[in-house]
Amino acid sequence: MRRVAAPGAYVPGDTLVHRVDARVKLVLLVLVTIATFAASAPKGLLVVLAGLTLVLVASRTSPLTVLRGLRPAAVVLAFSVVANAVVLVGQPGLSADGLSRSVTAVARIVLLVGFALALSATTMPTAVATALSQLMAPLSRVGVPVGGIATAASVALRFIPLTMDEVERIRCAQRARGAVLGGSLVATLRGWGQVLVPLVVALLRRADDLADAMCDRCYTGEQTSMAEPLSPRDWAALAVGAAWALAAALV
Repeated sequence: MRRVAAPGAYVPGDTLVHRVDARVKLVLLVLVTIATFAASAPKGLLVVLAGLTLVLVASRTSPLTVLRGLRPAAVVLAFSVVANAVVLVGQPGLSADGLSRSVTAVARIVLLVGFALALSATTMPTAVATALSQLMAPLSRVGVPVGGIATAASVALRFIPLTMDEVERIRCAQRARGAVLGGSLVATLRGWGQVLVPLVVALLRRADDLADAMCDRCYTGEQTSMAEPLSPRDWAALAVGAAWALAAALV
């Protein structure tokens, strides 16, 4: 069976981005998100694009990975561009301002997805969950279940490649049984219905098995990991990334 790699799935490596602490990456992702939506078009977005290019090169992440990550939302993004560009009330036609606004909004989403995929491709899911719990540790003093949130994030990240593998396994099995997964729109929807139903059942079974395993191990959701101090390299990466995000937002 052909294995389909999920976009953004962790890829082992020893690049500069791989070696940066996961906590720094999460903080920078938040700053990048703010900068991406605060940057003006087109100058600010060009600065963001330059930063994304450097991150992709430094992490050895292919731009095709970003395109594959956008494929599930391509229809929605294309529809949003058309819906904002076409004017149906008053004098029908195309609106240049609407087209410009929609293209700019889609560009921001594409840039943000690129940064998120670069983070997930260079950081193990367990490291992301641990970093998230350590960053949220102060919230535990006010009753926030930090350990449970971190565990849920880790499980969600781990289930993404498992879901892709399950989809491919069921798709191959249904094709071997004579199912038609192509053709007209109605035939395609009917054929993929034969994939989605067993997929949901399989995912629910996996969730039950995981819940049983956690109960058997007396999981309580308490946070037990200790945060290690950041290295000078991590502080330098945080300072450079924060300065770049500020510059992108102010351009």
